[in-house]
Formats: sequence, C-alpha cells, structure tokens
Amino acid sequence: MSIDQNTAAKVAKLARIKVEDEALPGLAAEFNTILDFIEQLNEVDVEGVDPMTSVTPQRLKRRDDVVTDGNQADKVLSNAPDAREGFFAVPKVME
Repeated sequence: MSIDQNTAAKVAKLARIKVEDEALPGLAAEFNTILDFIEQLNEVDVEGVDPMTSVTPQRLKRRDDVVTDGNQADKVLSNAPDAREGFFAVPKVME
C-alpha cells in the first residue's frame, strides 16, 4: 500500500493538522515508512503466543473493597466555599 500526496493531505485535514503544500511529499513518505514497518510486523508468526502486558510476570496487588474513611461529610463540606443542606453548592452555569 502506498500513500500519495493527495491521501496525505486528506489525512492531515481529517486530523485537523495544517500541512503546507511543500511538506506533503515528506508527510507521504513518512506515512509510507510507517506502513512498511506495519507490513513487516504482519510477517511475524505469533501463533500460540499469549498476549502480555509486561515482560516480567507480575500480579497486581489487590485489597478488599471496603469503606474505611466514611461518615466525614461535615469535614469534607467544611472546605467548600458554599455548602447547603449537606451538599456542595455551585453557581448556575446554564439558563
């Protein structure tokens, strides 16, 4: 697959990137380099290889999902510039 200047201009427009006309050949060349590398990656045989998130085996630390700091609404609302009836009061932003 090859990217020409018109396609590069279209991609730049879709990405909302302003590219000058004299920079389009270089951009098209960079796109072609990227696509060539992707084609090389597609040649690699990955059949039977499990996906992984890290090169070292590790397990995420887990903890019980329990409430430990509850019942502090008064302390939390004491920091608010305006609190009413147990809630943060904010100014109206839409009519």
